[in-house]
Amino acid sequence: MDLKEYLEQTANQVDALIDRYFGSACDDLGRASAHLLLAGGKRLRPAVLLLSADAVNKGSSVDVMPAALALELTHSFTLIHDDIMDGDEVRRGVPTVHTHWDEPTAILAGDVLFASAFEFISLTDAPDNAKVRATSMLARTCVEICEGQHMDMSFEKRDDVSEGEYLKMVEKKTGALYAAAAGIGGILAGGNPTHTSALYHFGQGIGMAFQIQDDLIDLLAPPQVSGKDQASDIREGKKTLIHIKALEKGFDLSPYRKRLSPGDIKEIIARLHEIGVISEVQETAGNLVKTGARRLSVLPPSMERDLLIQMGDYFIRRSY
Repeated sequence: MDLKEYLEQTANQVDALIDRYFGSACDDLGRASAHLLLAGGKRLRPAVLLLSADAVNKGSSVDVMPAALALELTHSFTLIHDDIMDGDEVRRGVPTVHTHWDEPTAILAGDVLFASAFEFISLTDAPDNAKVRATSMLARTCVEICEGQHMDMSFEKRDDVSEGEYLKMVEKKTGALYAAAAGIGGILAGGNPTHTSALYHFGQGIGMAFQIQDDLIDLLAPPQVSGKDQASDIREGKKTLIHIKALEKGFDLSPYRKRLSPGDIKEIIARLHEIGVISEVQETAGNLVKTGARRLSVLPPSMERDLLIQMGDYFIRRSY
């Protein structure tokens, strides 16, 4: 099975669970909670969890499927709250939850998904001590996601954010949930500490690369490709690695913190290519993926291990 086929199969399985548990909501809060879940998605975090489980204990992915759904619920909760804070109007090609309903409803919808994630971890067919460890990891991860989001917001008021600070922020904001996906998959499947640690740090690295690639997509991809407003990070003054490296080379993106025309965006992209920022940011993401792949050498050879490595490569090849 190749990665594309595996991801499609996993997405169909997760979509079926989402439809089963969230597809028939009859009240506003239920529909708001399900809104982004039902809008689709590649279900990458569930795929990482399931592959990690099978990489340490072949066939265990069937038993940990509720945990895979829990990771998707956690991700969706963060998206709803992020969209409120960022003021974004489109997500996955549909209106954001706070736009379609209102901010109070969106906050509660995110809270519903956050709580539901822990319920689904408890439904996993695994030993109780493994479920306790998985629950603890997910709880700690949610704290780190909030810390990362707060760091991201605080950077907007500063002009001296370093590359190290940015990488710590994405480690928490995005890397932590991929780390949890891989780590929880290993824990619930009965993996030993060496394997579980390798999976956790693999997920952390490719998750950081995923966020860096997401920053590139935000700038380079038109809305019909990304499903989001183009160049929203620049409009909102976010100190991404793109912004930091551009400033190091004398190109200050701060004056573009405004509503941008297509011409403005084209001008920014051309300048960033010209001074080498885009290629340097791509190289940083690539190095994180390579390091992650090396960590998996402690796992026994398997199709699932190979697919995990391919996932890392896929994260930095996602289309603009």
